[in-house]
Amino acid sequence: MNTDVLVVGAGLAGLHTATLLARHGHQVLLVERRPTLTGAIRTTGIFVRRTLDDFPLPPDCLGPPIRRMVLYPPGLRRPVTLVSARDEYRVADMGPLYEAAARAAADAGVRVALGTRYAGRRDGRFLLAGRDGTTRVRARFVVGADGARSRVARDLALDRNHRLLVGAEEVFAVPGGQESPAFHCVLDPSLAPGYLAWVVNDGRHAHVGVAGYADRFPDGLRRALDRFAARAPGLPALDRPAEIERRGGPIPVGGVLRRIGCADGLLVGDAAGAVSPLTAGGLDPCLRLSEFAAAVLDEALRTGRPDALTHYDGAALRARFRGRLLLRRGLSQVRTPAVAAAAFTLLRTPMGRAAASRILFGDGSFPTP
Repeated sequence: MNTDVLVVGAGLAGLHTATLLARHGHQVLLVERRPTLTGAIRTTGIFVRRTLDDFPLPPDCLGPPIRRMVLYPPGLRRPVTLVSARDEYRVADMGPLYEAAARAAADAGVRVALGTRYAGRRDGRFLLAGRDGTTRVRARFVVGADGARSRVARDLALDRNHRLLVGAEEVFAVPGGQESPAFHCVLDPSLAPGYLAWVVNDGRHAHVGVAGYADRFPDGLRRALDRFAARAPGLPALDRPAEIERRGGPIPVGGVLRRIGCADGLLVGDAAGAVSPLTAGGLDPCLRLSEFAAAVLDEALRTGRPDALTHYDGAALRARFRGRLLLRRGLSQVRTPAVAAAAFTLLRTPMGRAAASRILFGDGSFPTP
C-alpha cells in the first residue's frame, strides 16, 4: 500500500492534520489503534476562548460557556474567585467531537483505519497491525500524533517527552440549574503534587480530576482521586452517580520539544510536547501546531523537497515558552500545603489577582509559527 502521508493517531491533532492535507489534494492514511473514537478518551476537553474564536468546532458538541474561575488553597477555605466579562471556556463532549472530526476527514478524502496499530518501521516501510494481520505501507512522510510517549518519535530519532504529569478524571452528568458554570481549581500538594485537582461543572456535566507528578503519589493516583472526589467543591449535593466515565493518561509539561521534524516526518500534539507547561492545556496548541505541520508537509509534497520540513523547528517555538517553563519549575517545587497556602496570600492581593487573570483569561495562545 502506498500513500503520501501516514498519520498515526486519531486524536484532535492527527485528525486536523490529516484533514488539512487531504483538502490540499494529498493522499492520506490515518490509523488509530482504538476500535472506536468514543472510547479511551484521555483529555478533559476544555477549550479556551481563543480556540473557540479561531476554529469552527461543532456547537452541538460544546457545553455551556464558563466565565467563573475559583481557586482554592489547601483546606478549601477562603477561595479566590475570578470572573471574566467574556466567555472563557467551554467543555466539549469529546466522543462526538472526535466522530465529527473523523467524518470531516473522510469527507476530505482521508482513509481512516480504526483498530489499526502502528507497529514500527522496517526496510523503508511502515508496519501496521490490524485484525487481518500486518500491512506494509510506503509513505513519503509520517506524522506522529500518537501521544506523549510517541513510538513514531522513537522510530524517527526525534525528541521525546521526559517531563510528564499523570492525570485521572471522572465525568458524570449533573442536575441542571443547581450550580452556575464554573471552573474550580484546588492547589494542594497533598492531593495533586506539582499541579492541581479540579472540578469543571458547566451545569450539564462535571469533570472531577487530579493531576501531578507520578512519583509523588504515595498511595497511587486512583486513591488521590477518590480522596478528592469525596469532598470536591463546586458539585451539587447528590449521591455518587451510577454512570461515571473514567479518563486518564500522561500529560507532557516540558514545553514543545526541540527536534520535532526530520526529512521523513514530524510530530504534532502531545507527541511534540505541544501542551502549555503552566496550565497543561493541550487542545489549542494541538490545533495550531497541526495547521503549521500541514502547511510544511504540503510544501514538501508539492515541491518534492523534503528539506522543507526543516522549517518545522520546535526550538524556535520553544523560545516563546520560557516564562511558562520557569513558572512550571516553580510550581513543581511547591511540595507542602503550608507553602501552597502561603502563596495564596499573594493571590489575594490586587497584583496577584491580576496576574492570575492574565494567565487564566489572557488573549495569548500557542505561538504563531
